[in-house]
Amino acid sequence: MKLAIGSDHAGYRLKVEIVKVLEEMNIEFEDVGCHCTDSVDYPDYALPVAEKVAAGEVDKGILICGTGIGMSISANKIKGIRCALVHDVFTAKATRAHNDSNILAMGERIIGPGLAAEIVKAWLETDFEGGRHEKRVDKMMAIEEK
Repeated sequence: MKLAIGSDHAGYRLKVEIVKVLEEMNIEFEDVGCHCTDSVDYPDYALPVAEKVAAGEVDKGILICGTGIGMSISANKIKGIRCALVHDVFTAKATRAHNDSNILAMGERIIGPGLAAEIVKAWLETDFEGGRHEKRVDKMMAIEEK
């Protein structure tokens, strides 16, 4: 598995912590930035992560900003992306199992590093269940064709 990870300035510190989790899990990743706490614009980091996922250059993505909202909205503008904003372990599992999410968004100002690590692990370790959920995901993705 290979991931792309990105954050804006408000998510930078949490991204640093999540990178440690990815390294501990021996997951290959590409960090698209940002690399500081100086003010930047979240779409500038959501876009490259979403484009890499949509193009199949990486399997999944992780995005972090202050709340996760701006990142998730930005990423979901890219065709083929199912970015889920998650702030607890239950929804991290559910969005993989039921929605086959391919990008995880989180907010540094909402959750701490310990919970974020649990969320990332749960999200990465949960497989899509398919079955009845597959037709729902297909319907959701068909909306992009309208």
